[in-house]
Amino acid sequence: MSKAPQIKIPATYLRGGTSKGVFFRLQDLPEAAQQPGAARDALLMRVIGSPDPYGKQIDGMGAATSSTSKTVIIAQSSQPDHDVDYLFGQVAVDKPFVDWSGNCGNLSAAVGPFAISNGFIPADRIPQNGHCTVRIWQANIGKTIVSHVPITDGQVQETGDFELDGVTFPAAEVQLEFLDPADEGEGDGGGTMFPTGHVVDTLDVPGVGSFQATLINAGIPTIFLNAKDIGYTGTELQPVINGDKAALERFETIRAWGAVKMGLIQDTAEAATRQHTPKIAFVAPPQDYVASSGKPVKAADVDLLVRALSMGQLHHAMMGTAAVAIGTAAAIPGTLVNLAAGGGERQAVRFGHPSGTLRVGAEASQEGGQWVVKKALMSRSARVLMEGAVRVPGDVLR
Repeated sequence: MSKAPQIKIPATYLRGGTSKGVFFRLQDLPEAAQQPGAARDALLMRVIGSPDPYGKQIDGMGAATSSTSKTVIIAQSSQPDHDVDYLFGQVAVDKPFVDWSGNCGNLSAAVGPFAISNGFIPADRIPQNGHCTVRIWQANIGKTIVSHVPITDGQVQETGDFELDGVTFPAAEVQLEFLDPADEGEGDGGGTMFPTGHVVDTLDVPGVGSFQATLINAGIPTIFLNAKDIGYTGTELQPVINGDKAALERFETIRAWGAVKMGLIQDTAEAATRQHTPKIAFVAPPQDYVASSGKPVKAADVDLLVRALSMGQLHHAMMGTAAVAIGTAAAIPGTLVNLAAGGGERQAVRFGHPSGTLRVGAEASQEGGQWVVKKALMSRSARVLMEGAVRVPGDVLR
């Protein structure tokens, strides 16, 4: 039995949007974990408490959901005109796996505040009162995020009256701009926002069926389906989906074939090693429903309904990156998202999700016959929950 003493690593536990994660400064990690690879993955899994066959992450900082099994590494930026590099690791709950294939839009809201509070931003850039602009290089996907962080008395303001459905308590608003959120062909997964060249495709899924689908690379690769085509209304809450093993298996099969069609993987078997991306979501026109908090959501208050799955489970609210995909797709006439919202051109939508509603905007235009989106915008909040150090058994890096 191992008797190696524990090692202590400086860390901060933050909520960003509707997610929570453990944040590290790159220079604070053990030397072996300062580079990508098996040592880093082993360390982060142990911090979070994975893999856990019980699915609880009792022996770590995770809370047994995709929204809380997250890690972030922040470093001084390697890119010109940027302040920090932001690397996101989605830790699987029950498997020995860290997925580095995409961003977390919710935790993006916490990156700017963390950067300011941890000395990455020069003091002369931080106003006494107002907003500090932090330019973030999202290293997983090679994109820029601009964060506008509220400052009061020279310090990051965390408390306030901004309410975000899916988060119990109000906090200070952090405005985010996701610049050029569509895939430009760097890395895997195609060379345009729509990897197939179409705003709507027919997705054939052996053993399941054929479905209309919008396959989009914006914010995060996402497969959008019509709720009615898969037997849903768009008003479903987590228990309806997550308590149905057959439904979850069906969604995973559809996701795998969608990933192949998007060029993200070559074979459906590869989907098991790429759980974070693509996301799969379904949309429907507005209708009344009751959110998970008991709050009524009226059809008149939203433009459409969206439900999305993350790491094999229906998300309790909406992933931030998927919200970017929703806003982008809504701005482009003819996508399933746009049609569910009533069609036509639009610069913003408010959509209903299991915890309530969220507004997201996007600026879309046609250039050379192709749709392009210069930026997507949304507001989130962030708050430090705990700071100090995490401890892990010292033999984790052996």
